[in-house]
Amino acid sequence: MSPIYLAQDPTLADFGRDPWWLVLGKIVFAFAFGLLATLLGVWFERRVVGYMQVRPGPNQVGPFGLLQTLADGLKMAFKEDILPKAADKVVFFFAPTISVICAVTALSVVPFGPMVSIAGHQTPLQVTDVPVAVLLLLACSSMGVYGIVLGGWASGSTYPLLGGLRSSAQMISYEVAMGLSIVAVFMTAGTMSTSGIVAKQGHGTELSLFGQTIPAPGWYAILLLPSFIIFFIATVGETNRAPFDLPEAESELVAGYMTEYSSLKFALFMLSEYVAMVTMSAVTATLFLGGWRAPWPITIWEGANSGWWPMLWFFGKVIALVFVFVWLRGTLPRLRYDQFMRLGWKVLLPISLVWILVLSGLRSIEDWDTTGKMVAVGIPAGILLLGTLLWPSRRPQPKPTAQEQVDSRPYGSFPLPPMDLQVPPSPRITRVVAEREPANIVAGSDSREV
Repeated sequence: MSPIYLAQDPTLADFGRDPWWLVLGKIVFAFAFGLLATLLGVWFERRVVGYMQVRPGPNQVGPFGLLQTLADGLKMAFKEDILPKAADKVVFFFAPTISVICAVTALSVVPFGPMVSIAGHQTPLQVTDVPVAVLLLLACSSMGVYGIVLGGWASGSTYPLLGGLRSSAQMISYEVAMGLSIVAVFMTAGTMSTSGIVAKQGHGTELSLFGQTIPAPGWYAILLLPSFIIFFIATVGETNRAPFDLPEAESELVAGYMTEYSSLKFALFMLSEYVAMVTMSAVTATLFLGGWRAPWPITIWEGANSGWWPMLWFFGKVIALVFVFVWLRGTLPRLRYDQFMRLGWKVLLPISLVWILVLSGLRSIEDWDTTGKMVAVGIPAGILLLGTLLWPSRRPQPKPTAQEQVDSRPYGSFPLPPMDLQVPPSPRITRVVAEREPANIVAGSDSREV
């Protein structure tokens, strides 16, 4: 059976009919959502990481420290703006704005909810939609790296340049795997429209599996589990988040592409990172988690997917995905650059190609329900993929004994003193004493005997 389309599901024909003030209001709402979610996202990350590290986190400015991010932004605004002499002034100024604009633009095709009534006008809770809306999302995520690359190049310094080059290589390595994971969504949904993809994930389908007719899970995160895992890993790499924050590795590149930036330009780069994190969480929820549709068992309530309630489910999914971003940062160490490249080219890319071939073969079989095939194959394939990624690459070495640890230490290393408790003679003291009292020095004697 095909999915049941409810009356409130918007279609492409519902866009382009709104008055200008309503379109302007949607644009302002999407922009405000990006900025507000970023401010709260910084506070949310600091609080969650503080809880994970058994410390309070921000708790002084405002209730629960909610105004700490605003205070930090005002502090950076009043700091001195330093421009390096060797910098390209025009590019150096506009590079941070490119990253912010690209991250915010992607929100224009993200559906926040179904058709609602605003001042007597039936309108979808989405700025706009086009037949190739997902390609627009990919273009925005790809163009966002230009701000980082140009910022590193225009700084006229070595470390920012290396950070920009790393970011470009990172984008190329993971953009391919991300695009292939979305191909599975295209093949299953039959459309590139974001509103159409959300509608295809609606509840009401049934599948015949092992002789039993059961309700089909509508989310592509379940039907296309390998694609969901690959897409989310590629998303973390695209947004330069830990453990993939190699373009700004402070242990190697000081601050990477942001080394020479200060004041509001530095704040814009920080803002672009968090806006991109929130935007990609919204895109992930749209493509794989049903968008604004309520999860089970909330769907038992008939009005769960109508009116303004779907915005609550959508924001809940975005917050849950942002929490996973923060969880990864507080848990995993930063990867080495060779490990990062190996994961993108030798693991994610081949698995994406194989999964697309398997999915294409399953869809070509006529005697088996398509949804049942995806459930029967996608879930085991996703579990196998997780096992492959999490399986240790090296066997754990046996722990050495205490005596082996003592024997492996060099002579005199901290904290073990020499075994005979004899301090070796100091050449400096021996030389000084020999110069002052040459007659008292006996050949082969120790300096402590003088």
